[in-house]
Amino acid sequence: MKFFTQPLLRAPAGAAGAGEPSMFDFIRTHQRLMQFLLLILILPSFALIGISGYTNYVSGDHDLVKVGSGAVTQQMFDQARSNQLRQLQSSSQGGFDPAVLDNPQARAELLDSLINRQALIDTARAEHFSVSDTALRQSIAALPQLQENGRFSPELYNRTLAAMGLDTHDFEESQRAELALGRVLGPVARSAAVPATVVQRLETILTEQRTVRLKAFPATDYEKDISVSDDDIKAWYDQNKQSLELPQQAIVQYLLLNEAAAMKDLPEVSEDELRKYYDQNKSRYVRPPRVNVSHIQIDVPAGATGEQRKTAHDEAVKIASQLKANPDTFAEVAREKSQDAGTAKDGGKLGWITQGTWPAALEDAVFSLKKGAISGVIDGPGGFHIFRVNDTQPEHGETFEEARAKVETEVRRQLGSDRFAEMASKLTDLVYENPDSLEPASQALGLPIKTAAGIARDRLLASDEVKADAASSSADASLLGDVRVRRAVFANEALVEKQNTGVIELSPDTMIVLHVKEAVPAHIPELAQVSDHIRGVLEGQRARDAAAEAGKKLLAELSKSPSVTAPEGFGDAQSISRIDPRGLPKQLTDAAFAAPTDHLPQYVGVEGPQGYVLVRVEDAKAGTTDSPALATLPQQLAAAWGKAEEDAVLKALRTQLGVKMLPEAQEVIQGEKKS
Repeated sequence: MKFFTQPLLRAPAGAAGAGEPSMFDFIRTHQRLMQFLLLILILPSFALIGISGYTNYVSGDHDLVKVGSGAVTQQMFDQARSNQLRQLQSSSQGGFDPAVLDNPQARAELLDSLINRQALIDTARAEHFSVSDTALRQSIAALPQLQENGRFSPELYNRTLAAMGLDTHDFEESQRAELALGRVLGPVARSAAVPATVVQRLETILTEQRTVRLKAFPATDYEKDISVSDDDIKAWYDQNKQSLELPQQAIVQYLLLNEAAAMKDLPEVSEDELRKYYDQNKSRYVRPPRVNVSHIQIDVPAGATGEQRKTAHDEAVKIASQLKANPDTFAEVAREKSQDAGTAKDGGKLGWITQGTWPAALEDAVFSLKKGAISGVIDGPGGFHIFRVNDTQPEHGETFEEARAKVETEVRRQLGSDRFAEMASKLTDLVYENPDSLEPASQALGLPIKTAAGIARDRLLASDEVKADAASSSADASLLGDVRVRRAVFANEALVEKQNTGVIELSPDTMIVLHVKEAVPAHIPELAQVSDHIRGVLEGQRARDAAAEAGKKLLAELSKSPSVTAPEGFGDAQSISRIDPRGLPKQLTDAAFAAPTDHLPQYVGVEGPQGYVLVRVEDAKAGTTDSPALATLPQQLAAAWGKAEEDAVLKALRTQLGVKMLPEAQEVIQGEKKS
């Protein structure tokens, strides 16, 4: 039932106010924006499934997972996956790579979320969880996105749903369903509480301190003494060649249209054309004269009689005479007698007035005055005025000769912009008319055909992984590595059928079109191609081993006879805690806090990708429970505990309902089953 037509949530007559039409106009003219806001702010729980009450979920012909009396179907999975892709693409404005979700792990996680939801649906149905009209009404009315001036607006509600193309009945029933589902696990999370003793213990652990000094053994210090033979390289290659396998990659030809290409070989601009542009845009180079003025105004009401105008004029003349005798009292007189309430309190100040912005009669009077001068009585808008010029600035700026270089740059940029638009249109047409070659577009537009190799689905391969023309080392690497480019290159039409990709607009002034010259299958490169890479791997590993050996040797010596004074080579002492490690890597922090503190100092060693580090622990202090950094810890722990309890209950529900994965589910996860 469409209960929002009932009086309970109607706004009082006239409550919307004068601003109501503008709000409605905004919604009507920004429907796409309103759709996005509604999806993000009002309908977060519909992100995967879409708008539907839980009573609408029924088993289809292609069940994937049995969940109690219901099921997760192929259709539900496909819809959820489609919505997931669409939302991510929308939020990333074209920069999202669908391959991120095209893998078994992502598909398994999506299916698992659908199983959880179906378990909630089945439980809510079996336990007859429901939501009253009153609770539903209050929930929707509380949404700030549907309120005006802090109150629910039925008009805004109806118009927002209309902009979404939604029926109020469908929306309300979906909201009712979501609220009902929330009653399955909601009380679990809300009732979660971490014992105070646990919170205090964690606060103490997080704030306890260690005073440490570090001595590093960088692997780079030992590289000069490392030697790697060809036999070493071959042996490593034979043992680890599978780890060197390169993914499928493409060698492409491409045309790049950007600002530089459009500006190339532009015709010279004549002196007359430059002067004409300067004159047409003179305000950009020359500031016209301006004056800083104050005024006193004597009002003349609209439709005033001759007598009224005379009275006002006489009053203005009297004030002007008074100011002529005492010009320094202008601000004081303005505050007392000016009838322009907006400026009177500030001594009549109007600020800077640029020539060409006021009516001619007023400008002629004001700009003829010198600094400090006071005008006579001037008939103007609103009544009679007396002006005082506080300051003046003459016309100033750049002459044509001074601005010539700037003018020429701007003119050429405009010509380049026009040419870019023309070239972009031609490029699109030529690529469409010649789908299997870039040559016609290259010849017609004068764009060189470039070559790049090593473009994989998920990245650009490193230069040492590509025989020649590596895209990763190209000046255009950032463009070639763009997800939109890689997606287009690996589309079936481009990769298999060898058709041009079509023009890809990467930015308003950058377009690219590609043609796959060769599709290189996944393979293990020959030894010769990767020998330098292997040499670097072996040298790095052996250098790290040498650094660790030297560090462990010193660790053994210091552990036998630890001295009170820090040995040579250790850095300055610094105090760290788990909550504030002062930038130290987690490995070092963990090692420092794992060291025993009954006898100090203590030494521990840590191996890392850069070498070996000795940690000297000199002091240990107990933690406290009054640190400002811990203010939100109880809430964070309660939220984490609530989530853990929700997961536990959900796991129990799944066991109770007897979740059964059908063979088709595994096919979907592996990407073998298509809708």
